[in-house]
Amino acid sequence: MSEPATLEAAPAGPPIDTPPVRFDPQAAQRRVTPRPRPWRWFVSAVVLVVLTQVVVGVFTNPRYEWHKFWAYFTRESIVDGVVVTLKVVALSALVGLVLGVLVALGRLSTNPLVNGLSWAYVWFFRALPLPLLLIITFNFSYFYPRLGVGVPFGPVFAEVRTASLTPLVIGVIALGLNEAAYAAEVIRGGILSVEPGQIEAANALGLSKARQLRRIVLPQALRSIVPAYGNQLVGLVKASSLVYYVSLLDLFGAVFVLESRHPESLVPILIVGAVWYLVITAALSVVQFYVERFYARGTVRVLPPTPLQRLRRLTVSSYVRLTRRGL
Repeated sequence: MSEPATLEAAPAGPPIDTPPVRFDPQAAQRRVTPRPRPWRWFVSAVVLVVLTQVVVGVFTNPRYEWHKFWAYFTRESIVDGVVVTLKVVALSALVGLVLGVLVALGRLSTNPLVNGLSWAYVWFFRALPLPLLLIITFNFSYFYPRLGVGVPFGPVFAEVRTASLTPLVIGVIALGLNEAAYAAEVIRGGILSVEPGQIEAANALGLSKARQLRRIVLPQALRSIVPAYGNQLVGLVKASSLVYYVSLLDLFGAVFVLESRHPESLVPILIVGAVWYLVITAALSVVQFYVERFYARGTVRVLPPTPLQRLRRLTVSSYVRLTRRGL
């Protein structure tokens, strides 16, 4: 029998002489200069020049009639329309969120009846155009003058006359039903984005389904839900202009009525409506930023700076540069 092979140590080579590292105080005081990027400055200058020309052209063009802007911007009918728009958006978002959570949980249910009904709800309300849904809701009292809760083929405990519903309620119901269909898919996608290992660990700990959803699944799912749902809310703001179909004077309706009464001021009135929608959307974007920043804790080492922090850093860095240059 042959003896097992043994590993032999490699012969040691000559020692390597490494020169000692010497500290150079002059090299330590040298500043690291970034690599010059002239094309970046050129592109920035071109964009800045074009942007300046656009802004100056808009504000110096007499056809925009800027001298009439503030009078229409603070007009009582316009402000009342803004308040109605905010009410419709807030109530519709609340109805859509609550109903969307229920439909999303139904879509994730293992019960075939609940899952099928939830899928049918999403399919139906996403297929209907929103103007058509508003018109159907507005004429709902024609088909069902009364709605009641009670025993089938028996006594009715509570009843409401659908003809007494106000345009605000009709608009909120239609927008809320439509919003819930899209919100359900956003919430379902966010829940499915949670790593399955998290749920398996929760099951191993013996947590109930409700506690798993509240303490483990939703906090992680909201990181994906908030950006998509914020985009959905911006779409809801624009969709709220369709409540004019149910005789509700929101911001769009107030602008439409005002420009029909003052056709000589059509351009400034339309600009007023556009600016108000931009203000509402900007406010929603700010809220979305802070909500995303809140739920980003634990996933990033450094939270994204707020606009105030960015301004402070820019001011401090500019002051430091000017101080070093002796200005």
